[in-house]
Amino acid sequence: MPGIIHEVLLMAIILLAISVVEAERLISAVLRYGLLGLVFTVVLIQLRAPDVALSAVVVGAIVTGLFLYTIREVGE
Repeated sequence: MPGIIHEVLLMAIILLAISVVEAERLISAVLRYGLLGLVFTVVLIQLRAPDVALSAVVVGAIVTGLFLYTIREVGE
């Protein structure tokens, strides 16, 4: 059963990565990127790598925040 869940999560990562690249609006791309990071973190926890998952959460939060700040400052 964990193998099926793992495969579904990996397919979700692939589909989310494609949707980030294909997004029309920057805000939409950033939100999808945040969801991609969340799914990636779940995969890391499933693989029993909590230290790497914690690092991914911190880096993802910082990068997402910087993206949103930049979009707000520059304007879309």
